[in-house]
This record gives sequence, structure tokens and C-alpha cells, in this order.
Amino acid sequence: MFRVILIPFFVVFMLTDFAGAAAKWIALGIFVVASLTDLLDGQIARRKNLVTNFGKFMDPIADKLLVCSAIICLVDIGRIYSWVVIVIIAREFVISGFRLIASDNGVVLAASYWGKFKTVFQMVMICLMIADIPNEIVSVITDIVMWIALALTVISLVDYLWKNKGILAGQK
Repeated sequence: MFRVILIPFFVVFMLTDFAGAAAKWIALGIFVVASLTDLLDGQIARRKNLVTNFGKFMDPIADKLLVCSAIICLVDIGRIYSWVVIVIIAREFVISGFRLIASDNGVVLAASYWGKFKTVFQMVMICLMIADIPNEIVSVITDIVMWIALALTVISLVDYLWKNKGILAGQK
């Protein structure tokens, strides 16, 4: 839930000059903290055997809200192609719809490794784009990470749908 609470603060610093030149660095700091809570809460839940259906449901939602908020802000400030954002958000809607169907069938679907890799690359991409370091090498790295994140977005969608295709037919 902490991740979700941080999102409005992140957006304010991303889209305003509320803090002047420091705004992007504050936004980056908030995003990094929010991203690290994703890693931390998963480790704590597994280590203390606190894995719950609420956690399996809420964790990906918090990730989606954080990532979607960030990439929409990045479109607004001209740092990412809008079509890339549309692909990423469309994937999230498809997966969320799929999870709803699964839930109606009494099944809670946890994130796959492809989905976790996708999230990591998206978060790294977002950090690089927020930092916007004026260096040619960093710019190339940012582009490469964006393309990998985009590929993982599509791969994780296909993998998720393939592994859970029985859900659409009403099977558990």
C-alpha cells in the first residue's frame, strides 16, 4: 500500500517545478523507494511465510499503478514514445482482465518470472528516463533498456496467456 501512497507525490514532482531543478531528482528518489518496496515486501512475505491472496492481488496492482503513472508522466514531458506506453498499458489491462476472469473461477494468478523481469526492466527504464542524463552512452543504454522492457512486456503477456489459457475456458 505504501507504493500506492507514494504515487501522487511522485507525479507532483514529475510534472511540476514545485521544487525547481531538484524536482526530477526528488521524483526519481520517490520512484526508487517505491520500486524497492516491491522487492522488499515480496522478500518479507516469503521469508515470514506471509504470502496471502491479498498480497498476490495487490502487489501487481501497485506495480501497474506505479509504472503506468510514471510512463504517462514521461510521455507528458517527452521522454518516451506514446505508442510504447500504449503497448505497456494495454498489456496491463489484458492481464488485469484475465486476473478478473481467474478470480471469478476461484483462482488467484501470481506473477510469472517473465512478468517480474518485465517489471524490473520497466522500472530501470523509468529511472534512466527520469534522470535524463545528457550523455550519449547513457542515452543508448536507456534506449536499449526501453526496447528490452517493451519486448519483455509482450513476451510476458504471451507467456501469461499461454500458461493460463484454461482459465478462459472456465477451467481451474
